[in-house]
Amino acid sequence: MFDLPGLTADEAVLRRIGASGGFCDGNAAERAFAGAEDADVEAGWPFFGQFVAHDLTADRSPLAGHAELDSLANVRSARANLEPLYGPGPASSPYLYQRNDPAKLLEADSDVPRNQEGTALIGDPRNDSHVFMSQMQVAFIRAHNRLVDRLRANGTDEHDLFEDARRALTWHYQWVIVNEFLPRLVGTDLVNSIVACGPRFYQPDGAPFIPVEFADAAYRYGHSQIRQTYVLQAGREALRFFPDLMGFGPIGNRAVDWALFFDVRGQQAQRAKRIDGRLVPSLISLPEAISGQVGDSAYASLAARDLQRGHGLGLPSGESVARLVGAAVLSEDELGLPPDSWTGETPLWMYIQREAASRHAGNCLGEVGGTIIGEVLIGVISGDPESYLARVPDWRPTLPARDGGFKVSDLLMDPL
Repeated sequence: MFDLPGLTADEAVLRRIGASGGFCDGNAAERAFAGAEDADVEAGWPFFGQFVAHDLTADRSPLAGHAELDSLANVRSARANLEPLYGPGPASSPYLYQRNDPAKLLEADSDVPRNQEGTALIGDPRNDSHVFMSQMQVAFIRAHNRLVDRLRANGTDEHDLFEDARRALTWHYQWVIVNEFLPRLVGTDLVNSIVACGPRFYQPDGAPFIPVEFADAAYRYGHSQIRQTYVLQAGREALRFFPDLMGFGPIGNRAVDWALFFDVRGQQAQRAKRIDGRLVPSLISLPEAISGQVGDSAYASLAARDLQRGHGLGLPSGESVARLVGAAVLSEDELGLPPDSWTGETPLWMYIQREAASRHAGNCLGEVGGTIIGEVLIGVISGDPESYLARVPDWRPTLPARDGGFKVSDLLMDPL
């Protein structure tokens, strides 16, 4: 995305900063429980962001282990078109669809459909990595099936039902990305500017693609938003993100009430943590089922992996990107990094985290992170000839809304 030299850094320092006991270790047991690190942002947004990330690469990159840790880069093209939900469609993936009504997706009571061994029958196995992913998959399955019922009741021809429902759900989802998710994450003014004038720096030569600056730095912003514990249902005890909410198996009694993760009808949901580069214990010491066997404990830290991956891919420093996009460069005080961390300029992932923390109290991204994410996501959707932005840019949602304007909660929750 940027023609800039890669940052040279000491990998041993990066491991120390990202590992348990380092700067990125929130050391947050008491903070996470007490809510001292809470942002203004609803707790569900980082999981929606992860759902979008999986969608961008659903059928275009092989899975190397569990893709929570996989890169979004090295793909030929990208689309935000709900590929993890639909796969290649009813004819090619009949196991995703109802035998007697193939316009509808296969649906279970409160979990994703599973085979007799508990393996999820879904278009992308990454969407079973933890309960929030699988429960979001369930919500989109139900939304699609409700659209089929709605279209059928309105007299849509049976031969057109699936494609019409798929298009309607995809456009509602894309509309949420552009009009709710991105404005909250990068700011309304930036979104409006990109939609009106097009991206300045994201310029694909051909089909849209995912730049490494997006995949391996900016779009990993959400790692520091994850809480140590969550309440899934009113009146129930809080559970740890890992290992309590681990996926890759039946949901059991861990169904998610999305009203506790997105504000609905004036009721405040749980909040995400601040974007600040500090991760909770669940992510600083990942379970072996996620990290794999590691010889160095630093490799079990998602923060250390983020830092090392950016370095290995030769990403530029945050300061060099800031100068290129015309953003005010963070001062040492704004970076707030310990004096024994590193000398010189800052790894892009860490810079974006600290930019959000110092300029926006960790509630949203600053200009560097916002430019990368805003331009790529809007560019990907605009570059898809089947998207609403490409075909009917003034289209508006047609599904019912709870709070006036259509929101992600209207996609994830059953209609009132």
